[in-house]
Amino acid sequence: MKQPLSLRILDAVERAGTKLPDPVSLFMIAALIVVIGSAIGSALGVSVVHPGTGKTVSVVNLLATDQLRRMFTDAVANFTNFPPLGLVLVTMIGISIAERGGFINALLRSTVNAVPRQFVTAGLVFAGVNSSIAADAGYIVLIPLGAVIFASIGRHPLAGLSATFAGVAGGFSANVSITSLDPLLGGITQSAAQFIRPEYTVSAAANWYFMIVSTFMLTVVGTLVCERLVEPRLGPWQRNDQDDTHGALSPTERRAMTWSIVTFVALCVGIAAIALPQGSILRAPDGATTPLEKSVVVILMLIFLVSGIVYAKLTGTVKNDKDIAAMAGDGMATMGGYIVLSFIMAQFIAYFAWSNLGVVTAVNGAELLRSLNLSSAPVLLSSFVVVACIINLLISSASAKWAIMAPVFVPMFMQLGIAPEATQVAYRVGDSSTNMVAPLMGYLPLIIVAMRRYRGDASLGTLLSLMLPYSVAFLVSWLVLLLIWLVADLPLGPGVTTLLAPTP
Repeated sequence: MKQPLSLRILDAVERAGTKLPDPVSLFMIAALIVVIGSAIGSALGVSVVHPGTGKTVSVVNLLATDQLRRMFTDAVANFTNFPPLGLVLVTMIGISIAERGGFINALLRSTVNAVPRQFVTAGLVFAGVNSSIAADAGYIVLIPLGAVIFASIGRHPLAGLSATFAGVAGGFSANVSITSLDPLLGGITQSAAQFIRPEYTVSAAANWYFMIVSTFMLTVVGTLVCERLVEPRLGPWQRNDQDDTHGALSPTERRAMTWSIVTFVALCVGIAAIALPQGSILRAPDGATTPLEKSVVVILMLIFLVSGIVYAKLTGTVKNDKDIAAMAGDGMATMGGYIVLSFIMAQFIAYFAWSNLGVVTAVNGAELLRSLNLSSAPVLLSSFVVVACIINLLISSASAKWAIMAPVFVPMFMQLGIAPEATQVAYRVGDSSTNMVAPLMGYLPLIIVAMRRYRGDASLGTLLSLMLPYSVAFLVSWLVLLLIWLVADLPLGPGVTTLLAPTP
């Protein structure tokens, strides 16, 4: 029987992707292309005026002597300052102990059978979407866990990985709670809005209502895409002994699990006790929770580490500190491929930033949309979402992109009667929808390494063929939701409408 067109397209994407070089070689080639492109752009005198700062930004020739020297002198710093590197490796210390000591396996065995299978996918997507409350922890912990959970119940682990990745990356802007992203983007939006109305303020909760609804909508869409398209295409999964988490816990394991969970909860309560009160060590002098947010990775590492040690000691898996150190070392040894790929990707991202090609492309894209002179609010916002999607493929930082785009679009849309909060939410829709297929996404090496645990030949093409259906489905459904919100003029947040109130 002939396959549906959608499956044939995804198969073609994967086949094309498998013909590409290994990701390490691919990013080396990409870095070379950036270097050559920067030389061409610089020779042509390509430049733009940054809408946020008013300064001229020109393409930098990376073949110039000082830039070539920089490639050598800054190579190590590019690697060590690669944001995901430290986060992943620090977290893996705790996870390695918890996994090799048996805690994670026992936790899965005690919970998987208690969760109805029809809710497993939705649970993973929902958890992924809401993981942004803990910054980037979802990339490190949840995505590999999604693969393990699916494998443990006889479902294809790459389907579980893709569903969780879709929630974490594609739903990064959505959440049932206010996250650190809300005030960050809101501050940039407010500054841009004050070009038109100096008294205008933007609340951190400006998009809250819309994002709450988005969380549940994306959970439904992600679940349907996984179960109706991605998982059937992957086919059945043959569970092996390593994936088996169905066995009942022995009395010793139940006792160890009980005390490990007690330890886990006690640690969480202890962290809350030193993080929530004003003046605590994890609160800034002005009361902000920034120190807590920056400590999430270390906190996760400690929680997994201590809980894992408790379980391992009570079950006899470890006898002394040497066993614990060996477990941590074994776990870190599996990250070799991730470290190599991170080094190459860090250089590529650094070259791209040095060249200013991303900024130039983003500003030119914004100017192109503005030059179209569109007047309909739905058409304007829809076009803006598409522009945000494209720019997200070139610049990974949500705040950096918004700092470029907000000074252009917020004032322009305000003059057409669209509230700054509506422009901001449209940006967040476009920015999140393509996160999972963005080549500059910093956690890409970690995802590929996690995939290769179950499929040794997994490549960038494999990942793209898995994630494209989610990206397209998220973009279309989220855009439809946004247009419904706009037409119905529903509140985006407390007291915030999509259409701008007339100036008194």
